[in-house]
Amino acid sequence: MTGAHGDLAALAAALDELRDGLVTAAGADERWAQAHPAHRAGAENLAHYVALRRRDIRVLQSQLAAWGLSSLGRAEAHVLASVDAVRRAVAGLADLPEVDTRPGPVDFVTGERLLERNAAALLGPVRGGRRTRIMVTLPSEAATDADLVDRIVGAGAELVRINCAHDEPDAWAAMIEHVRRAERAHGRHVTVTMDLAGPKLRTGPVAPGPAVVHAKPERDALGRTVAPVQVRLTRPGSAAAPGEVVVPVADELWLARRRPGDRITFRDTRGSKRTLVVTGTAAGDVRTELTDTAYLVPGTRLTARGDATAVAALPPRERRLTLHVGDELILDPDLTPADPDAHPPRIGCTLPRVFDDTRIGHRIFFDDGRIGGIVEEAGPERLRIRITDADLRGSRLGTAKGINLPDTELRLPALTDEDLDRLPFVVTHADAVSLSFVRSAADVARLQDRLAELGGARLGVILKVETVAGFENLPAILFAALHSPRVGVMIARGDLAVEAGYGRLAEVQEEILWVCEAAHVPVIWATQVLDTLARTGRPSRAEITDAAASGRAECVMLNKGPYVDHAVRFLDDVLCRMADHQRKKDSLLRRLRAWEEPGVPLR
Repeated sequence: MTGAHGDLAALAAALDELRDGLVTAAGADERWAQAHPAHRAGAENLAHYVALRRRDIRVLQSQLAAWGLSSLGRAEAHVLASVDAVRRAVAGLADLPEVDTRPGPVDFVTGERLLERNAAALLGPVRGGRRTRIMVTLPSEAATDADLVDRIVGAGAELVRINCAHDEPDAWAAMIEHVRRAERAHGRHVTVTMDLAGPKLRTGPVAPGPAVVHAKPERDALGRTVAPVQVRLTRPGSAAAPGEVVVPVADELWLARRRPGDRITFRDTRGSKRTLVVTGTAAGDVRTELTDTAYLVPGTRLTARGDATAVAALPPRERRLTLHVGDELILDPDLTPADPDAHPPRIGCTLPRVFDDTRIGHRIFFDDGRIGGIVEEAGPERLRIRITDADLRGSRLGTAKGINLPDTELRLPALTDEDLDRLPFVVTHADAVSLSFVRSAADVARLQDRLAELGGARLGVILKVETVAGFENLPAILFAALHSPRVGVMIARGDLAVEAGYGRLAEVQEEILWVCEAAHVPVIWATQVLDTLARTGRPSRAEITDAAASGRAECVMLNKGPYVDHAVRFLDDVLCRMADHQRKKDSLLRRLRAWEEPGVPLR
């Protein structure tokens, strides 16, 4: 036998051993056989993929690539079929006999088709020109603003998400009615998903400051006014845009009597006389300008041409703790509002179970990882934390901010009592339910059992992977999920980045994509996709790369923001472009006219 043929014979033997090992491992794993009939092939393929990834085959991959053969790097959707195809190629090159083996559960065609079928069943149809759907989180305003929902659907969103951590059933019902109205207007189905909040591990309240409005004009380095501050006088309860200065006035007739050019005088909390100049009126609001700093409180008297009224009730100003590296912080189960001036600072925690499970040396993060620390003392009454990560000038920690404990095994079910109360509404009104903070197969089984009790066994189920435990247990979670007829996974990259670390998130999100493709389970790519564009109307450069990468998932989620309809259109354009270049791991080499015809504009 020549050297070349000897190398090929060794490759054939290695592939045979690999295949036998995968089949044996899958045969010993009974979980795939218990899957829903529609998912049994995907579950068996998942068993093969898990067995494959428990090996290190990088040397074998290099040897295969040296012969111009597939290195099995794109085998996810059809593991055994990929191994068998390479084995046949090796046999052909070396004139070796082919091995008679039982075909795998899927081939190259059916593996991809099953994923497409499952994505359509859970997420709905995708618009022409792209393979990836767009989901948008509905803000609270969607309950009262039907035009907002219509713009989102009209821009191209195929799914909407309602977060059950916010608002109440009446508001959710109104949002869904607006979605169904937009469906009829645009002639296409929109899938409604509802997120169950899960266990809310958050900071307790911080004592508020005084009820006061601080209006401050823009000044230059010498303290001279460059531009007046815009102040809107309006009815109590009117929403304010971010950064907008709003002063509530209960007397609507007084507001209606104001005219452009009116000068409204008052004395602020310091006794300083100030003047608001009316620049316009609209829909009962009075727009004014102020050239000097002022502080207004409830009862401040406003006078224009002898016509007087007073500032109505104001919400108290939010206050926060300021923390620096090296500071000590006490976390306890007491939800009494924390005093920002206390030393050492303390704040409450909404889940008392944390104090039973956390140990000395465990890491702890607050507010999406903006503040980090190490637990130096742990007990049932409190945690004493040393701050290790904060801004140079100090980081501020407020009410209801998220807490992450990546080293702590929290013995908490993903499905809370509040979630159980929400489920009947979800089963009746939604197309799919999302389970937050999934950590184990038992979490999935509990949701499936409750859905069956409510007659919602066919409701779509989306599992949010946002903890290290959820990622490490993902194969077991998927096997359990495949008992349901319609199932998907959301990569919730916000909490997952804090839990796993930002560096590791880069590989974790890829690994989630791969294992879900092996199970033929659709993936939703979520958290801060085009976030700057949705909030400000202009994307950052890094967001463009992230949006392009999201096309490897079956769906991308956008969060709320005043420019979210613009973000939907922009993402639609990016996904349509990338559909010609990328499919999962595959680079698609279409003809590039820009390189053969200089001067052709990029479109």
